[in-house]
Amino acid sequence: MQRVPHRRSRSRRAMAAAVVAGTMAASLLGGNAMAGPYPEPPSTTLSLPSPPGGKDVKVLVFYGSTTEESPIVNAGIEAIEKIGLSGPTAQRFKTETNGDGSVFTNATKLGKYNAVVFLTGGGDVLDPEQEAGLEAFVEAGGGFLGIRDAARTEPYSDWFTGLIGARPAASPDSVQRATVEVGDRQHPATKNLPKEWKRSDKWFNWDKNPSGDVHTVARLRESTYKPGEGANGADHPISWCRDYDGGRSFYTGMGATVDSYAEADFRDHLRGALQWTTRISRADCKATINANYAAERVTQPNKPGESDQIGEPHGTVVAPDGRVFYIGRGGGDNTQPVVTDWANPDIGKGEGQIHVYDPKTKKVTKAGGLTIFGNKGGGDELVKNEEGLLGIELDPDFMTNGWVYLHYTPHSEINRDTRMAERRVSRFTLDLATNKLDLATEKTLLAWPVQINSCCHSGGGMAWDSKGNLYIATGDNNSSQFSEGYSGNNPQPNYKGVSFADARRTAGNTNNLNGKILRIHPEDDGTYTLPDGNLFTGEETAEGGDKTRGEIYVMGVRNPARISVDKKTDTLYAGWVGPDAGAPSTTWGPAKYDTFAAITKAGNQGWPYCMGNKQPYRDRNLPDPTKPLGWYNCDAPKNESPNNDGLVNIPPVTGNTIWYSPQGGAPDFPRDANGIPSYKSEEATYLLPWLKGGGQATMNGPLYRFDAAKATADSWPSYWDGKWFVGDFYDQTQPRHAVELDPRTAGKGGLPVHAESLKKIIPVGDSGIRNLMDWKFAPDGSLYVLDYGRGFFTSDAKSALWRVTYKGGEATPAAADLARKAAQ
Repeated sequence: MQRVPHRRSRSRRAMAAAVVAGTMAASLLGGNAMAGPYPEPPSTTLSLPSPPGGKDVKVLVFYGSTTEESPIVNAGIEAIEKIGLSGPTAQRFKTETNGDGSVFTNATKLGKYNAVVFLTGGGDVLDPEQEAGLEAFVEAGGGFLGIRDAARTEPYSDWFTGLIGARPAASPDSVQRATVEVGDRQHPATKNLPKEWKRSDKWFNWDKNPSGDVHTVARLRESTYKPGEGANGADHPISWCRDYDGGRSFYTGMGATVDSYAEADFRDHLRGALQWTTRISRADCKATINANYAAERVTQPNKPGESDQIGEPHGTVVAPDGRVFYIGRGGGDNTQPVVTDWANPDIGKGEGQIHVYDPKTKKVTKAGGLTIFGNKGGGDELVKNEEGLLGIELDPDFMTNGWVYLHYTPHSEINRDTRMAERRVSRFTLDLATNKLDLATEKTLLAWPVQINSCCHSGGGMAWDSKGNLYIATGDNNSSQFSEGYSGNNPQPNYKGVSFADARRTAGNTNNLNGKILRIHPEDDGTYTLPDGNLFTGEETAEGGDKTRGEIYVMGVRNPARISVDKKTDTLYAGWVGPDAGAPSTTWGPAKYDTFAAITKAGNQGWPYCMGNKQPYRDRNLPDPTKPLGWYNCDAPKNESPNNDGLVNIPPVTGNTIWYSPQGGAPDFPRDANGIPSYKSEEATYLLPWLKGGGQATMNGPLYRFDAAKATADSWPSYWDGKWFVGDFYDQTQPRHAVELDPRTAGKGGLPVHAESLKKIIPVGDSGIRNLMDWKFAPDGSLYVLDYGRGFFTSDAKSALWRVTYKGGEATPAAADLARKAAQ
């Protein structure tokens, strides 16, 4: 293990000099007496067993302080003594206490302890030789637990700062009730705690946020109390751990009150921390440390004028044997011509490419290409186009039959006169030995019409559930430019009678397959059947019949480019891009909300009637679409568009899990007696402060499932099991997070209970994965990520497939070093 550099004496001299110069922050010492400069400390001469202590587990509680002893010392000692004497026999330990720092220079005494607890009042409580002894104890494999004011102790020591992980900044001194988000559901210190732990304490702010350098197991939700100056924001660690300098360190900023030590949950927190630091049990304190991950670009830039490595990135899927399939929508590189003249038979013609990366050979094969409609380059919405090769999935029996499902818009089926096209999902067969796709094997499962006069919102993602049902995400096929960026409900713009600016014709229409997530069951003969439980049967007799499609599982989505299904629960996870309004409007409704939803049953997610947590838009209609009509009723919406050929009375709207705007995450507003939000920016509250939009485009990710049977040294650890990965095409303030939901509210619009950033693990920035287009876990537990590149409707030198692997190693302590082997 890499050792932390020892800089005791130099740090002491430097810090002491800073005090004399008056530059030492008063908050670091918290008012404790300042110590003067120290002479060069002696070399560490203690000879300690490695690791210290044995199966007769002993814990030293050290309570030395430079100030008057705090009442929490007795409360803490009593709690730790009771913890050690209770619980299963294999988890018990003996507790000894000492307030004299000389204990750290006595090898006979120190060597018998498995862990040391610092229950100090802060200040410089150890002389250089004593600190050297503590360091020797940790180097030999000893455990350390710091509680609350331990973070104020040894303020001149860089080594001790590293042992703790962070130092307090200016912090409120009052007792406040707050919510602690418990993100680690596996560590013994947190696995039995509530996900949202509400408790009273005094809460530290930190001078430097340690997340990413330590493994944070619990965070404070600052919106639940008054953090004062020095607040840390959405990521406010309060308890964390890491392997440090040969030993193990756990710190909690909780425990500032006597009452804390009588709390059952807080004692359970300390119990679990002591189990790990004493080597009674193993735990992973490496899983969220940034340096334990490696991101590697696995494809190279294309050769000039070719697409030998990658097309315009648009989706990926990983085969059971680890091969990675990724598609190019249809835009060529910048040297390739595009045709935008509708009089030209080659209007929008491009190639949708399928590439295969084999991690065993580290080589890329171009499996094939489909001639698609959608290569029109950039421009306004009457020029550019988002059709093309949009989605890929592999059959559940792919390793036997080689079947590949592609979601695309064939150029051969466009009608240049009416400017209509066909979208389809087809099955092809791949030669498993050569990685070549046989285009002659195409079997079209499902096809439906789309207008192609105007861009945008094609969707494209596909996914399987555990029952062999295929989910197909389709965009609302609607323009953004005729509703001021609010609800896409302008019925007027049309081309030869087909509206292209009214999402009530598509997403809000029960008889149209656009703006939906479809669910079908493919059959071996290339047809499909409809599973039970879709939103409609297709045979509803309401309002005269023939007004629904049985393939619809979810309606009311705008542009769901990426979907995933957790096969353990068959929960569908989806994200879609919102409209373009930069701010809410008291006339028209909410600003652009990009949206994620956990979906547990068929339903209506709201677009273009409602967004977020059922925030309605204003209706508009002919003869004057500029005139606002009434607000939509999210609980009983009506589709009264002249372009609707489905039901007027459509299913009630289900609230969404995550939504965000340029102003912040999950905007919410006061509502009037009729439930209509005020939509006044100054009255907004932001329920998810860890994210914010701007230029925004959701890229839904998977829910990770750790598979011990398939795990390799590269696998993301089990800590991430059950966490949902949500991201955005852009990498600035937008989400790239792992979130945890409450199973009781998932699927009902319940907000996430915890979120943590992945931006340093899946690196952002121009030299990293700046424009996230898709991300999927491989069977070996590594993560593949597509970077779209830096242009639009094209591929460029930054378009790439990346692989992100874990390098942190196994949980600690090693099984052979457990204090009691039976506890493994």
